[in-house]
Amino acid sequence: MNTDPPEDTEAQLRWLIEQAEKSYSDLYEATSASAATASYSDAKEFLYDAIGLARRLGKTAEAQRLSERLAHIKAVFRSQFSS
Repeated sequence: MNTDPPEDTEAQLRWLIEQAEKSYSDLYEATSASAATASYSDAKEFLYDAIGLARRLGKTAEAQRLSERLAHIKAVFRSQFSS
């Protein structure tokens, strides 16, 4: 289970990104289709939250980078994991 996010918004942004990347990594270690889907869903949710927080913090370039990362993860999942 994931730990609670830190209170500091900058640290929270880093935490969200780390959790998204961990979930994406877990996707490749999944032993079933449902576990892969759960990891994919987690990665997306963490990235959506990170994108929103980056925007609220005025980090436009970071929000754009995270949006591109999200698009990449979606493309990978659709091409490699969905039936």
